[in-house]
Amino acid sequence: MSGYKVEIEGSGKHCHVTRKTLNTLFGEGFELEVKKMLSQPGQFATPHKITVVGPRRSTEVTILGPCRKADQIELSLTDATSLGFSAPIRESGDIGGSPGCKLVGPKGEVEINEGVIIAKRHVHMIPEDAKKFGVSDKDIIKVKVNGDRALIFDEVVVRVSPDFATYMHVDYDEFNAAALSGSNNMGEIVS
Repeated sequence: MSGYKVEIEGSGKHCHVTRKTLNTLFGEGFELEVKKMLSQPGQFATPHKITVVGPRRSTEVTILGPCRKADQIELSLTDATSLGFSAPIRESGDIGGSPGCKLVGPKGEVEINEGVIIAKRHVHMIPEDAKKFGVSDKDIIKVKVNGDRALIFDEVVVRVSPDFATYMHVDYDEFNAAALSGSNNMGEIVS
């Protein structure tokens, strides 16, 4: 498993919404526009933003598309603390028991009962790369980053699917802690 390199991407605060929530926030039949395609096939950033209202303050977040089966707000620990959330660190989609919040769009508001999380660091992998790297879906690995702020990311979840592209995702708290940038964003799987 050791010695293989993986590209690391930083993920900013964002949200995923259901079709129903999108209709309430932006109006019936509103369609998400593509601002930029993301590394994961079929996923995209939109130019559309909504306001997330926390216990302490509010912030704007970008909507990622396409629509999902559940509303989910993904924040860094810094963002969550600043907004007043005690958000759990979870894999995307694992929102049970997480805090809820109010979402505000240009046409309406929605109260969600759960969905605010800090995304657990993870590596998306296609099956061929998982086999080559010697890992399986849900394995926990370590990824080493060299440079001026060298560190080892521990507790990295491997997520394997033929629908993925092989990239590691961390939030910007973690990305900046390792002094990563567009020209220095490779990590080495070390266990």
